Amino acid sequence: MEAERLVRMANDIARFYQAEPDRDEAIAGVEGHLRRFWEPRMRRQIEAHLAAGGEGMDELTRLAVGRLGVAG
Repeated sequence: MEAERLVRMANDIARFYQAEPDRDEAIAGVEGHLRRFWEPRMRRQIEAHLAAGGEGMDELTRLAVGRLGVAG
């Protein structure tokens, strides 16, 4: 899947969680969604995109994707 599409999808998820008043909860919500509903291949691709600069990623998306590799 193209990185641009993954970024768009992840940003849409992050926009949903932006309403969460607790920032850590919002980040955890995005991260949890990506872990539960995205294939490992998709997660690896978006992590690689972040490592390459993360063009187009919203801040909440960047923070959540940055946590994906931490817990595997």
